[in-house]
Amino acid sequence: MKTLRITAVALFILVITTGAFATGRQETAETGPRQAELRVFMSFPRFQEQFEDYYEQFSRKILQEQGIDVQVRLEMPQAEQANQILKARLASNDAPDVYTLHAIADIPTFYRAGYLADLSDEPFVANLFDGVRTTVTYDGRVVALPLESLSWGYLYNRDIFADLGLEPPRTITEMEAVIAALDDANVTPFLLAFQESWIPQLMMALSLGGVVNSQAPDFVERMNEGRGSYADVAQVFEIIDLIMANGSDRPFEVGSASGSADFANGVAAMWVQGPWMAESILSANPQMSFGVAPLPVSNDPSAAMINLATSTSLAVTPQSREKSLALDLLSYVLDPADSPPLFESLKFNPVAPFHDYEVFPWIQEAMTWVADGHAYLDLSLPGAVTDETAKLLQSYYVGDVTREQIITRLDRTWQRALVAAQ
Repeated sequence: MKTLRITAVALFILVITTGAFATGRQETAETGPRQAELRVFMSFPRFQEQFEDYYEQFSRKILQEQGIDVQVRLEMPQAEQANQILKARLASNDAPDVYTLHAIADIPTFYRAGYLADLSDEPFVANLFDGVRTTVTYDGRVVALPLESLSWGYLYNRDIFADLGLEPPRTITEMEAVIAALDDANVTPFLLAFQESWIPQLMMALSLGGVVNSQAPDFVERMNEGRGSYADVAQVFEIIDLIMANGSDRPFEVGSASGSADFANGVAAMWVQGPWMAESILSANPQMSFGVAPLPVSNDPSAAMINLATSTSLAVTPQSREKSLALDLLSYVLDPADSPPLFESLKFNPVAPFHDYEVFPWIQEAMTWVADGHAYLDLSLPGAVTDETAKLLQSYYVGDVTREQIITRLDRTWQRALVAAQ
């Protein structure tokens, strides 16, 4: 009996001292896997369905492999509002765990502000094409995952051009001839969609790139040193004026979605918009055949060039409460098995060797220009300058500002951005 009493006491002590073990098993069975939440902020409202589906796959994968029930809360504001909302969140205690940013325009500023986690050791980095990896590297560190690797110019309706025997123009004079031929055929030359300010801003992005790389290669350097001015590249207004004078009516009633539908259905022959709108265009008209061509900026044909860029990319907030899961999500966006269908559905360029899907005709056309040497790397401008340009070009269309006023305000905005970054 004595032995039995000792054993019972010992067993009782064992249960008491390790009681959490038995109780813990019971609580786990009752409460299920650990709950987690990732807040993801993306400026991609037109791709919301694709990313929602993909993040659901991620959640199932994490539950199966790590036993964590993670809920991805996806927020997708309109593109023209996203940057302002994001900056306010990052500057407060309401920063998302994962967010999109523009690789060229935002990385330097966001890095200096401490908003970018170092991703250099993450598995996806080794899979990136070298040229793409460079565009998301700053201060020797990879700080973002590239989504959109772009080769872009303006879009044109292949069928309209073919029916009228037209080729994409390389000079301002050739563009004027194309416009005249389109007018004679009762076809509106350019689609104008100015409801969202980022769309008219694209005219400046393309024209500035062509003018800088053909006439003022040190423009950005001089602006950053306080020695330059937009007056040095005023040539950009020649093509902008030509587009605005030969565009569709009521542009402020047309945004990206309605603009895609209008372009897809032949409302105009050309649209200064990027191939990132391909999904929206083809949704409106699956039979639409469009091409990508470099925008003329002068009567020098070599100045018409394709823009090479990595634009929208994904970053992780260093202070994320679920940083490990946030990094897992980022790596899953470049999962060798699951990411190729995603990138193909988004109609994005491949960014890794396992993105071996067939690219689309407009990508092939753009890359033909690149292969022939008619391309430049996207300019690195302060984000505030891009935002100001967007607003000013809307005002320029209705005559509220002049060229000279735009030049003065962009010069001032650039210098203020430099001071703010110090």
